[in-house]
Amino acid sequence: MRILLIGGSGFIGRHVVELWRGPSRAAPDLTIFHRGTTPISGAREIIGDRRQLPAYAGVLRALKPDVVIDLILSSGGQARDVMTVFRGAAGRVVALSSADVYRACAVLHGLEPGPLEPIPLTETSALRTQLHTYPPAQLRMVQQLYPWIDDEYDKIPVEREIMSDATLPGTVLRLPMVYGPGDPLRRFHGMLKRMDDRRPAILFEQSFAAWRSPRGFVENVAAAIALAATNDRAAGQIYNIAEAESFTELEWAQMIARSVGWAGEFVVRPADQVPEHLRLPGNTQQHWVVDSTKIRRDLGYTEPIARDEAIRRTVEWERTNPPSGFTPHRFDYAAEDAAFAH
Repeated sequence: MRILLIGGSGFIGRHVVELWRGPSRAAPDLTIFHRGTTPISGAREIIGDRRQLPAYAGVLRALKPDVVIDLILSSGGQARDVMTVFRGAAGRVVALSSADVYRACAVLHGLEPGPLEPIPLTETSALRTQLHTYPPAQLRMVQQLYPWIDDEYDKIPVEREIMSDATLPGTVLRLPMVYGPGDPLRRFHGMLKRMDDRRPAILFEQSFAAWRSPRGFVENVAAAIALAATNDRAAGQIYNIAEAESFTELEWAQMIARSVGWAGEFVVRPADQVPEHLRLPGNTQQHWVVDSTKIRRDLGYTEPIARDEAIRRTVEWERTNPPSGFTPHRFDYAAEDAAFAH
């Protein structure tokens, strides 16, 4: 099988490459199209800018890939370029999307009126009616972490382009909040730093403590991508990828605490009794629980790495690689101590 990866050196892509690295009868003939900022061994490389994909059409079409996996699709225009370049030259396109396409995400962020969206969210749940939900300032921040994101970022137009071609089949994978070694968003850092700083107690805002969201360990997400790319049953399908259970934020904190042996206390208080930096903006009554039954049933997907081991590996990486620049977490211990005293 000939597989072309667009991207492949980033947070998720390098784990997909690692699954297929080295000589093996089961390993595909792998080519990676990327910017070349991070060397990749064990695979054929084509260096280029995916934002100028049509300029590389000749060399990419000549590969005649059975499957193209686009790890860094950002907008409908980029997806249209992919389908145009590979129509008649590739067998299928696998595109990474996000669970943020669901209406529940817009309700959570206060962008859609009306009732709460029923959960769990399946592949047929309602999508957002508003596009481009990130305000410019937030988009610029995200672009610092993910340089491949363009100004028209939205996964809904991406999905429409990938799934509407009459001659080139597509597969869409809706990803959860992905954690693990290399996570640019440092999802564990806020909690782990407080534990490593030996805080005797950690404060939670009540509704945020109870809020549920989909997560996936990066190596397990990579395994799901590889499975969908190499199984023809995935053609024409949309799949949610997420752990089977969507735990609360408090339950995740408790699992991290068990992993590191932190014996402090979690304190849950109403919103008016916690500092602003500990409140999740938006409607936290809208949970973001995702059902991943379909990919498990259709393709036999199971996570190769158990959750306890996934947490241990993530903690180890966080401790070995403390952030040197941007982090989305705030640590105002004085304000938190004042709230405890109150």
